[in-house]
Amino acid sequence: MDELVGPRLYSCYKCRNHVSLHDDIISKAFQGRNGRAFLFTHVMNIVVGAKEDRTLMTGLHTVADVHCGDCNEVLGWKYERAYEPTQKYKEGKFILEKSKIVKENW
Repeated sequence: MDELVGPRLYSCYKCRNHVSLHDDIISKAFQGRNGRAFLFTHVMNIVVGAKEDRTLMTGLHTVADVHCGDCNEVLGWKYERAYEPTQKYKEGKFILEKSKIVKENW
């Protein structure tokens, strides 16, 4: 009998809490605080921190750090507002740093 395999997931590297589905990746070509990062449409089991304005590589954005819902590790951030018209597509999306997540069910 074939094994049932669930969806490909990303989990917190510290506690293995599931934080996103592979199918929700928009782009793998982003830069986080500590190297490569992925842009996701949705995340789960996270806590969104306070909003703050940050100047990133692509200009000024209002962002909020996202923390693992289980261990509270900072995994990335949520784009709340983009001030540059060409960056508006990021609003409401999430960055998860590659160094802070691990693959599950691959």
